[in-house]
Amino acid sequence: MKELRRAMTLLELEPRRVLTAIAAGVATLGSALLLAGLSAWLIVRAWEMPPVLDLTVAVVAVRALGISRGLFRYIERLATHETALRGTTSARSQLYERLAFGDPAASVGFSRGDLLDRTGADVDALGDVVVRALVPISVAAVLSLAAVVTLGVIEPVAGMILACALLVAGVVAPWLSARAASEAESDGDAARTAFAEDAVTVLDHAAELRVAGRLSALTRRARSANSENVRATDRAAIPAAFADAAVPLAVGASVLGALLIGMTVFGSAPDTMSPTTLGILVLLPLSAFEATIPLAGAAHTLTRARLAAARITDLLDRADRPVQHGTEQPRGPGRLRAEGLRSGWPGTAVIDPIDLDLPPGGRIAIVGGSGRGKTTLLMTLAGLLAPRDGVITLDDTDLVDIDPDALRRRVVFFAEDAHLFDTSILENVRVARGAIHAEEARAALTKVGLGEWLDALPDGVHTVLEAGARAVSAGQRRRLLLARALLSPAQILLLDEPTEHLDDVDAADLQRQLLDRDSLLVEPERTVVVVTHRLPDDTSADAVVRVSANPVVATVNGASPCR
Repeated sequence: MKELRRAMTLLELEPRRVLTAIAAGVATLGSALLLAGLSAWLIVRAWEMPPVLDLTVAVVAVRALGISRGLFRYIERLATHETALRGTTSARSQLYERLAFGDPAASVGFSRGDLLDRTGADVDALGDVVVRALVPISVAAVLSLAAVVTLGVIEPVAGMILACALLVAGVVAPWLSARAASEAESDGDAARTAFAEDAVTVLDHAAELRVAGRLSALTRRARSANSENVRATDRAAIPAAFADAAVPLAVGASVLGALLIGMTVFGSAPDTMSPTTLGILVLLPLSAFEATIPLAGAAHTLTRARLAAARITDLLDRADRPVQHGTEQPRGPGRLRAEGLRSGWPGTAVIDPIDLDLPPGGRIAIVGGSGRGKTTLLMTLAGLLAPRDGVITLDDTDLVDIDPDALRRRVVFFAEDAHLFDTSILENVRVARGAIHAEEARAALTKVGLGEWLDALPDGVHTVLEAGARAVSAGQRRRLLLARALLSPAQILLLDEPTEHLDDVDAADLQRQLLDRDSLLVEPERTVVVVTHRLPDDTSADAVVRVSANPVVATVNGASPCR
C-alpha cells in the first residue's frame, strides 16, 4: 500500500472537495435509511387504521426523503467525478512533467504499449479510487455506524447481529473480492501488456505488416495474449462469486435475526415494543446494507490501483534517477564530435567504438539492418542515453556538462514512432516549435510532399486528425513527422528512419534531398544525420556509416568526417 499512498499524492486531492462528495453520499444513503425507517412506521401505523391526519406528516416526509435521495445522489456524483477528473488531470500533468525533465531513458526504455498503459489506464485506476473506493468506503463507515447505533437503541441484541452482518458484508466480502482481483491482476498483467503492445503495433502498421507477411502472426499473438488475460479473469471468478454471495447472506441473516428477536420480545412483553417499533426493527437493516454493496467493488478497485500505483511509481523512480545535469551553454558553430563512442542500453550488447566528427552543415547517413543499434546510436548522440564508453562533445564541450534545455535546442532526436495527437495538423507540427504560423507549416508540409494532400483536406492545416496517427497513412505520418523536424529550431537534426513506409522512388528522392545541401529541403548550415535501412547509391552524403556486427565507415565524395 506504500506505493498506492505515494501515487495518490499525484492526484492532489483537495480535502474540501472530497468531504463535499462524502457528505453528499452520506446524505443520499441517510435519506434512504430514514426513508426505510419512516416507511416501516407508516406501513404498520396505517395497518392500525388511525385518523388520516395522524399520517399526513409521515406521508409528506416520505415524499420529501424520496426526492432528496435522488437530489443528493446527483450532487454526490457531480462532486465525486469532478474530484476524480481534477485528480487524474493533475496526476498526468505531473507525470508528463517529471518524464520530460527527468532521466530521458525513463520513457524511452519502455515499449510503446507499456508506456501507454502506465500513463493512461494506470492513472485512470488511481482516479477510480476516488469514485469507487474512497467515497463509498467513507459513506459506508458513517451509515453503518448510524444504523448499528439506531438499531442498538431499539434492541441491543439486534444491533449486535446487524454489526456482525455488516462486518461480513463490509469486510469479508471485500476481502474475497480483493483476493480475486489480485489473482486476476497478477496473472493477467503480463498478458495485458503484451496484448496492448501487439494491438498498438497492428493498429498503427497493419498495411506494412500485411505486405511483410507478419500481420497474421502478430494478430494471433495478440489474440493469444488476450485469451490468457481472459483465463486469468476466469480463474479469479470463484472467490469473486463467494464475495457476491456474502452480501445477500448477511442481509438475510440480519433481517431474520431482527425479526426473530423482535417477535420474541413483542410476544413475551408487548408493552415494551409497539408494532411500529417492530416494523422499524425488521425493515431498517435492509436499507443499512445499501451502503455496503459497493464495498466489494471498492476492494477490487483498490487492488487494481495498488498494482497500477506500483507501475507508476516505478516509472517515476526511473524518471527521478539522479542524472548529472550540466550548466554550460555551448557557443559555437555546432560541431558534434564522438571519440571512441560505444552506445547501448544497460545490460545489452554494445557496438564497436565509432569516431564521428560532424561539422556544421554535415550530411551523414547511418545504414544497417534492424537491431544493429542505429537508433541507440542516435539517442546517444542526442544525449538521451549515456555513452557506454567514449566521449561526445558539442563545440568542444562534453554533453554531460551542457544544460539539458540548451542541448535540446541545439541537438534533437526525431523518433520513427513519434506520436501524432488528436488535434489539428498545425498543432501537430507545432510540437517542434509553438510559434509556427499556418503558412510556414503549409510550406514545410509541401516541401516533404504533402501539398496535394493538404489541398484535398477541407480545412487545410487546420484539419483535425480525429484519430491521431490512425487518421493518416503510414507514409503520410512519416512525412508529417519529417515536416515537424524541419520546423524545429534545432541546429543538428538526428532523423530515425524518416522515409520508412514510403515507396522506393519517393523514399530515395527524399533521402537525396535530405543529404544534399543544395536541395534546400534543409538549410545548408544545419547538420543532418539520417538513419535508414536502404540508401540510394547516388546521394550527396558526406559520409555513410554502415552499422553491422562491426561498424564500417564508407567515405562518400571525398574526406569523411567519420573514422
